[in-house]
Amino acid sequence: MYDIQFHPLVEDDLKKLNNSVRIEVFKKLKKIQTSPELGELLGNKNDMNLSSLRKMYVAKKQIRIVYEIVESMIVVKVLVVGKREDMEVYKQAELRKNNGE
Repeated sequence: MYDIQFHPLVEDDLKKLNNSVRIEVFKKLKKIQTSPELGELLGNKNDMNLSSLRKMYVAKKQIRIVYEIVESMIVVKVLVVGKREDMEVYKQAELRKNNGE
């Protein structure tokens, strides 16, 4: 089983979601914790380098959990949780991955 680590801004991401969606996110995180490879690889999107990142859908594909598997530490780093609107979730993932914010 993998440890889950959250980027410091994920707490803010979760606060933006309603309670029922938040519960779905945490259920999906349990699945990711045991089988992180289930998430879909991202690769490059709109000139954003998201290789090594994966996504999982929540709330009928309205919300995405973007994360990275760090095999050497047996850790899943959750970078962002949010809506895909205007590719914002992926923009945030790229920023958080590259800047370590």
